[in-house]
Amino acid sequence: MGLPRIAKVFGAVNLGSFRVSAMIMGLSETGELIVLGSGLRQSQGIRRGYVTDMAAATYAIRNAVERAEDNAGTRVQSVWVGCSGAGLASRVAKVEVPIGGRQIEDEDVQHLLVAARENIEPDGKMVLHAQPAHYTLDGAHGVANPKGLHAERLGVDIHVMLADGAPVRNLKDAVERAHLSVEAVVATPVAAGFACLSPEERELGSALIEMGGEVTNVGVFSGGMLAGLVSIPFGGSDITDAIASAFGIRRFQAERLKCIAGSAIASPSDHREMVPVNAPGDGVSEDHRINRAELVAVITEQLAKLTEETGRALKTLDFSGARGQVVVTGGAAQLAGIAEYLQGALGRPVRMAKPPELRGLPDSMRNPGFATLTGLCLYAADDPVDIRVVSSRYKETMTPGGLGLASRIWRAAREYF
Repeated sequence: MGLPRIAKVFGAVNLGSFRVSAMIMGLSETGELIVLGSGLRQSQGIRRGYVTDMAAATYAIRNAVERAEDNAGTRVQSVWVGCSGAGLASRVAKVEVPIGGRQIEDEDVQHLLVAARENIEPDGKMVLHAQPAHYTLDGAHGVANPKGLHAERLGVDIHVMLADGAPVRNLKDAVERAHLSVEAVVATPVAAGFACLSPEERELGSALIEMGGEVTNVGVFSGGMLAGLVSIPFGGSDITDAIASAFGIRRFQAERLKCIAGSAIASPSDHREMVPVNAPGDGVSEDHRINRAELVAVITEQLAKLTEETGRALKTLDFSGARGQVVVTGGAAQLAGIAEYLQGALGRPVRMAKPPELRGLPDSMRNPGFATLTGLCLYAADDPVDIRVVSSRYKETMTPGGLGLASRIWRAAREYF
């Protein structure tokens, strides 16, 4: 069966510390999302989510995107870019305007969003996005479309995502030097939330732990949006380094041992098992072996540090009560037994999340390591309204035919997250 006609194409690039990955997704005329192509290569010039070598990062981006384009049989001019470092911060800005008991008109909503725009206080940070999440009438939540209703006060909750300016400009520069324009820089926890959490989970309250190569982002979702975020500068690479250091072996050997024989959960038979450091067929001696129990001990020692930080982050983010679900994803979450380990350490239910089942998604990407990349494409397809563009369209939306933006904003308030 051939592909349906593609109405729109989106490109996404995720700049991880372990790999740079790109995806091209099409939106069909029937509204189906289809992965057209993907490409990845080992990361260069990126440390803990920051660009550290512009030329190397640009080369890795261009290479990953070209692979995705060849795969998809199409070219992209612009991409949505994932950002996992850069001092990310999430906040909710609440804004109200007086209505005086009369019926709410389209102009009132426009006026409210323009007022909200003036109320974003970045504290010297760069605003990545500012999106209307909920409308309120006289303080009451849950209003999808306020037009035509009476109220004394009309309010809106704006979800604002902030980041440090210089690192974000470096990310953009690296992408633009790869001859691509940047549609938007998206915080990876927001993208991962799109891929891993259902609208109900985002609404009722869930924590999302996104474990990357060098950064672990702990985000709490409630009321349909990312309500708070803590970044921990620790990831899968740190576990690999600890293994290499403990056994006096090279990083690539340590990475292989972690993936093949490593686990977050100790088993009684571990101490009897000796694991070869070198891969068979490498032409290197297979006599060099280490005890699996010792390997697992090194891994769990590192994970104990991470879970202590994660527990502290959840407390800081006010994610209280043992009922709240924790969802874990990201490349480093592929370690055997990680969900079980976290469940025991955090004392709350934990589930592993993979990307959603999308047509055309290669089997090699149906794992937690590609949830964020897929989420970037889903976010792009959702096309959330940013209130910073509202005031520039304010006058044109005052005309009778210019109400398209208002309806998009109401759609965003209903569907955003």
